[in-house]
Amino acid sequence: MEKHRRATLCTLAACVLGIIYLFFGLFHMLIFGLIVYTGYYIGNKLDRNEPVFPAEDVWRRLMDKWRLFR
Repeated sequence: MEKHRRATLCTLAACVLGIIYLFFGLFHMLIFGLIVYTGYYIGNKLDRNEPVFPAEDVWRRLMDKWRLFR
């Protein structure tokens, strides 16, 4: 256990994920992962005092692209 601690922990984590997959299915597991990642992303942005959705940057980028067609 001391020599291969990470391999053992990763194997146990894979077994837990495999059991979750067997009980709930792949689609539900992917949705759960997406929800967890979204929570992490929003929390990380809030910790850094950054806007969650940079609306001004998106608007500026869109307006720069649309100027080419005028």
